Amino acid sequence: MVEIEIDYKGELRCQAVHMPSGRELETDAPVDNQGRGESFSPTDLVATALGVCMATVMGIVAKRKEVDLAGLRIAVRKHMSSDTPRRISRLEVDIDMPLPADHPERRLLESTGHGCPVHHSLHPDIEVVLDWRWR
Repeated sequence: MVEIEIDYKGELRCQAVHMPSGRELETDAPVDNQGRGESFSPTDLVATALGVCMATVMGIVAKRKEVDLAGLRIAVRKHMSSDTPRRISRLEVDIDMPLPADHPERRLLESTGHGCPVHHSLHPDIEVVLDWRWR
């Protein structure tokens, strides 16, 4: 179990503390939802979590297989629903792999990224589109 403490700072801003490490991050409501958009919104963190989780689990497998993933880049585009309730409707994920398309561990890395814990935790109504780009 990991504990995260959150303090509401006012004006739609929060400060979260990762208790095991003491690291902090701030959030802000987006401009289109009464905020200033000066930091990650809560739903931005969901999109971020997906991309970071994919990179992390692929990194774990790559390390075990002695595959160098230096240069891996992931971009996530978050789309919000236009109806209510306000929610994430689609996440588009571009995965730029620093390996050739014929790499022997391609299938393993793709299935590992696709199977990350955050992806498994997302509601099935959220459309997740993965675009793998091998060099």
